[in-house]
Parts: sequence; structure tokens; C-alpha cells
Amino acid sequence: MAVEPVIIIGMHRSGTTMLARQLEALGLFMGKKKESNHEPLLFFAIDSWLIAQCGASWDNPQAVRYLLENNEARARVVDYVAQYLLSTPRVISYLGWKGYFRHKTLLNVDMAWGWKSPLSTFTLPIWLDLFPTCKVIHIRRHGIDVANSLRQRGRSFVKQSLSQKIYYKVRVLHAIRPKVGEFIRVRCDSLDGALSLWEEYVSEAQRHVASLKHRALEVKYEHLLSHPEEVLNRTAEFCGLHIDQANLRKAAILVRRERAYAYRAKPDLCAFAERVPERLSANGY
Repeated sequence: MAVEPVIIIGMHRSGTTMLARQLEALGLFMGKKKESNHEPLLFFAIDSWLIAQCGASWDNPQAVRYLLENNEARARVVDYVAQYLLSTPRVISYLGWKGYFRHKTLLNVDMAWGWKSPLSTFTLPIWLDLFPTCKVIHIRRHGIDVANSLRQRGRSFVKQSLSQKIYYKVRVLHAIRPKVGEFIRVRCDSLDGALSLWEEYVSEAQRHVASLKHRALEVKYEHLLSHPEEVLNRTAEFCGLHIDQANLRKAAILVRRERAYAYRAKPDLCAFAERVPERLSANGY
């Protein structure tokens, strides 16, 4: 009997990676090949392709609605994903060779499985077309911590690597290969811009949670850090996993309790939080 996936959604920098690692340790199959943030390469690529259909991006995701509202385009996309991306050797990167020879397709998997992808927060309607009874977990974190983390992460890429230093020193290289990417993700280079993105993700995810009812679970990042075993036990049950207490304790160790409400240790972040109380409270904080 086919088992439909568990999809972990939520804003970037909100704990999706940590939760995915923990649930994988508890028995939820999350794919063979994953990128650095524990997103299966297959679903990362598909989600990236889906949002690119509308010129959207992870930090400007709202344009996805143009695909979702276009019934003809949406049906063609769903059919393409089902036939050519989930039912061909492309799935080897997720299932591995052994899993591929056993299942051949991700539309007929008989084990507890899933993926995590912040982008699935906006592409979820497509996945629901493919997996009508899938389960969804939304993890959310305080907006100030998320905004600060996004800004810091973006700033970390400003520092040039050795190859970049050479690239900018040898000017003729720019005639051969002009710069393609951006210098910095501008929206998330300010706390206000990053917070507005957090608002979009949380609002979209909460709409999914409300509509899916018993097939959706919301996890608060700070509660996961303060009560890891309790939250993981509830989340594992939701996923239909057999709960081994020894593994539960091991998974609970992965949390970093000091990351909860980290902004409170920084006066500038506290001051920003005091300026936007309505925006925070509207999203559960």
C-alpha cells in the first residue's frame, strides 16, 4: 500500500533543517542525496523549477500564484512532474539504487518518507495535486531571530573567496564571462525586508495548516528547543513513526537551546522588535 509523504515547510532559518535531521534519526526517510541544508536534491530541484516558472524566487515567492491560478499550466506541470520527474531514474538521487529497483516511482512508496523544503510552503498546492492525502509540518520561529539570521547569512557571502578576488582583479575576465549573480540578496539585507519575507512565509504556511486540519501539524521552534522530547514524540506520532525512546533522546540532543529568542541578547534587535509588535503578534509572537 502506498504511503504518502510528510512535507516539512516553513520560513528559511526557522529550524526546518534541524527538524528534518531529527525526524530522519527517528525513522522518517528523507532521501539519499541531500544538499547542505538537508533538502533532498530531487525536491530542491523540482521546487526551484516550479517557482522559476513564474519568475519567482525564494526571497520573492508570491509570483507562484500565477502558476497555481492557471488551471491549464498547473495541470501540465503536475502531469510532467508525475511522469517525468517522480517516475523515472531521476528519483535515484532520492531513493538510491536499491530503493529505485524496489519502487521505480515515488508515487508508490510503502515506507514513511518525506522531505523538507521552505519553497514547498508556496508550491504545496502542486504537491497536494500529486499527493492528495500527504501530511504537512510547519515549523515557525520568532521573526526577529529569522530576520537577523537572514541578514547575517547574506552578509557572510559578501566576503570574497580567492577565486572571486582574482575575478575582480583581472578585468578582462568580465568581457569573457560577465557576472551573473547578485552581490547580495537586497531584500534580506535589512531587518524590515527580511521580516516582511518571514510574514509572507508564515502567513502562507498557516493557511495550509488551517485548510489541511488533522493532516497538518504546527511546531514552534522555541518550544522544540525547550521541550525537545515532548515535541519530537508528538511529531513522530504524527508522522506514523515507531517511537524508540533511546533514539528519541539522541534526536533531542541535536537542539541548541540558546538559539531560542536569541535576539533578546542584542539591544538593536530588541529595539527593532519594540517597533514592530503588531507584525510579530499577528504571526504568533
